[in-house]
Amino acid sequence: MASEGESVVNSKQFAVIGLGRFGTSVAQTLFTMGYDILAIDKDEEIIQSISDTVTHAVQADATDEVALRAIGLRNFDVAVVSVGDDIQSSTLITLLCKEMGIPYVVAKAQNDLHAKLLYKIGADKVVFPERDMGMRLAHNLVSSNVLDYIELSQDYSLMEITALPSWENKSLRDLNMRVRFGINVMAIKHGNKINVSPKGDDVIKKGDILVVIGSVEDLNRLGFRNQE
Repeated sequence: MASEGESVVNSKQFAVIGLGRFGTSVAQTLFTMGYDILAIDKDEEIIQSISDTVTHAVQADATDEVALRAIGLRNFDVAVVSVGDDIQSSTLITLLCKEMGIPYVVAKAQNDLHAKLLYKIGADKVVFPERDMGMRLAHNLVSSNVLDYIELSQDYSLMEITALPSWENKSLRDLNMRVRFGINVMAIKHGNKINVSPKGDDVIKKGDILVVIGSVEDLNRLGFRNQE
């Protein structure tokens, strides 16, 4: 099986099964990025509405293995199963995708138990769109300097944060963030310029945005610091 990075980067054909808000957004975004997209949903009206913004749109019951094989689903590199609200259908469709030999299957989960089941039957990646968006919003609401928040694992996350006033005109070496805050600075955005390999001598300027990574505990402590 190819790794996650290889699967996503090298893939040219994606199948998106289930066209709710999440599935539709994934399908249309990938299509605008130049990929071949097969969109599948059992609702004919939804298929009609999306047909002009994907490569192919097919009305079908994705729990029907015969229907999926007739569509040629097994020829796709990645399948996104976004039928998260129907646990039984989501699980069955994910299982069918893996049995057909699709190299990389992403499935939307409703809860942690659903996610465990999806992983157990072979899903390569499980996502929680509503939960992840809720986490980002919560961090943004409680701290004005937190712009974005992405959970990488149960213990580590990535945060996009505006530089605190006390950081301005100081170098990364002077700030010593790894020791003081337990975080690593991965990139610095200054206007339209992005420094993706910041060095110790790089100086933080007013208005800079820092992309940092660290433990959830350390980032939460940092996120609540509106003033320092």
